[in-house]
Amino acid sequence: MRRLVIPAVSAVSLGIGGALGTFFERKKLHHGVFSMVQAKPKQLDTVDGPGSRMSEIMRFGYPGFENIKAKDDYVLSYNRRLRIANWVCEHLTARNVYNTDLDRRRCDFVVDPSIHPLFSTTNEDYWGSGYDRGHLAAAANHRSSQNSMCATFFLSNTSPQVGSGFNRDAWEHLEKYSRHLVKSYKNVYVVTGPLFLPKVELDNQLYVKYKLIGKKRIAVPTHYFKVILGETMDDQLEIQSYILPNQPISEMTPLHNFQVPVDTIEKASGLILFDKIPRNALKQIRPVLTPNS
Repeated sequence: MRRLVIPAVSAVSLGIGGALGTFFERKKLHHGVFSMVQAKPKQLDTVDGPGSRMSEIMRFGYPGFENIKAKDDYVLSYNRRLRIANWVCEHLTARNVYNTDLDRRRCDFVVDPSIHPLFSTTNEDYWGSGYDRGHLAAAANHRSSQNSMCATFFLSNTSPQVGSGFNRDAWEHLEKYSRHLVKSYKNVYVVTGPLFLPKVELDNQLYVKYKLIGKKRIAVPTHYFKVILGETMDDQLEIQSYILPNQPISEMTPLHNFQVPVDTIEKASGLILFDKIPRNALKQIRPVLTPNS
């Protein structure tokens, strides 16, 4: 197992647009961790799937409302044009993370039957592409049942990710860190998704460019984001957010290099994250320390 680098914490403000694109190129990301006053959750209606669990997962609001699909233990919004999810939301607890009686090897990547065939992706789209079928809702986050774990293998929950140095390394470390937080928080909420960030070209202009793979022309994101919200035992809320480039990342690069304020992700993605929580209650906190593992 590779070393999990634990993020240090400070709060800063970042710009967006062109500054953000060049920001990640230069690997000079800042980071922010905040605490928020508890907002009283509102009852959510079922859009598609198991209602009570969906309401639990989406307790603090929907990032957006495009093609929402509720699975056994997570909720996603599917982008038909890009052939990947806009976002995936999860609710983690010690119960659904630390059940060791399940076997990932019993799960296979499968086409999501809830997505129209014109826009759904297949395993063949990834063959020979050079990209992994990267989970957005990680399989290891969903151990409440074998069915819940295998439901994370719907291809609607995957997105093209660089394998070595990213999906199997830095991104996996961030997923493990998210899971580890259930030891310190009674509830952990995670929102994950793709980003397509601009880059300055030779003419000094900003362009958004990305690859398409497979017969279905799946968009390959330039970056991925993950926002982690923890609810403490005394009902306070604490948050961390990250943007990682979809490229090999040195194992010597600490995760805190990729921490950003939440609104940086919102501006880049067009999503509103945890909108049931009042933003004027944000304050800086100290991080939860976790062992290197």
